[in-house]
Amino acid sequence: MRNILNTARLEAGAIVKNPPPPPRRSLADLLAPLDQLAKESANLLVNRDARFEVEGEAYVLPRYIFIGPKSGDAPIRIGVFAGIHGDEPESAYALVRFVKFLEQYPEVTAGYCLSLYPVCNPTGFEDNTRRSRRGKDLNREFWNNSAEPEVGLLQADLVSRSFHGIISLHVDDTCDGFYGIVGGATLTRHLIEPALHAADTFLPLDQRARIDGFPARNAVVRDSFPGILRAPPLVRPRPFEIVLEAPKDRPAYLTEWAFVAALQSILVEYRKFIAYAQNL
Repeated sequence: MRNILNTARLEAGAIVKNPPPPPRRSLADLLAPLDQLAKESANLLVNRDARFEVEGEAYVLPRYIFIGPKSGDAPIRIGVFAGIHGDEPESAYALVRFVKFLEQYPEVTAGYCLSLYPVCNPTGFEDNTRRSRRGKDLNREFWNNSAEPEVGLLQADLVSRSFHGIISLHVDDTCDGFYGIVGGATLTRHLIEPALHAADTFLPLDQRARIDGFPARNAVVRDSFPGILRAPPLVRPRPFEIVLEAPKDRPAYLTEWAFVAALQSILVEYRKFIAYAQNL
């Protein structure tokens, strides 16, 4: 019996010290619905030109463009980014659901050109790890002379596409509910409150006074870590910048619809702002 117990302890220790790697996810399976929609849609386009290599393996940074019905002058350019942390697949699946929603209700995007990035960290998504396969937290690498190829490709788009607004989707395993992080243009605060109210239909809001180490009020944080995905530092005028954070381990459909509701609200409210500004 003693030998059996000793062997069991050794095996248990080996399991603790050397846990099996997380199962590898399929990037192709995630993107298949979007690729199929792009073949059939008059609004959705796919772009596979952003290529990079990791450990001899070729990757594509998936990018899609959703062009809404024409309304007014030049379209409003918004970038929506998900999956920059590979262990937050909920954000990627939420963006897929959002595109499906837009395909069904394209009037939501009237006057918009949306650049959609469902997986900003393809290797992390495949490996089910927060960091990329090169061991970097990509959301701490922006505008810091990063050598990470994914960051370089995303920065190039952030420069060339001159977004009016930047929205990032995240999942937080330390929060009590849905919340938002704001930056950029001063109008951002007028966008985040309706967005959180919309998300609250599906998930409760995090009402703590401190969230992720930063002061918060009414589920809104106005500070963030250096190096996160955002507009180029010197760009003027500043676009609005919103990070939407959902709590981890909630029912998938609730998380996805909370993101969809918040994103729809931002589009609606920003269009109102643009219309008001044009009438001044």
